[in-house]
Amino acid sequence: MREDGKIDYVELPGGDLPATKGFYARAFGWTFTDYGPDYAAFEQGMDGGFQNRPDDAGAVAKPLVILFAHDLEAMEAKVTAAGGAIVQPIFSFPGGRRFHFRDPAGNELAVWSDK
Repeated sequence: MREDGKIDYVELPGGDLPATKGFYARAFGWTFTDYGPDYAAFEQGMDGGFQNRPDDAGAVAKPLVILFAHDLEAMEAKVTAAGGAIVQPIFSFPGGRRFHFRDPAGNELAVWSDK
């Protein structure tokens, strides 16, 4: 069961997505669910996905840790009250909604909800 504030999902840079998927399939037997040409999800103990962001070609790609919340708006308010900086307000994606924030150490994380 999903719980508020617990790590629920991790997104990793995908780069050459077919090559990345092939590596994990051959090395560890992972299987994937594709969501378009730029995203492949996995369920391997902890759910996650590989994101290919062609528009970020010059940026250093970093993993994104994603927490869960039953009430996304309430969690966004808690993050802000605790000193987090919202870097992407709540937006919809296939499967739910989420927002991104930066913690006081500069780490970017996200919080998602299926509602």
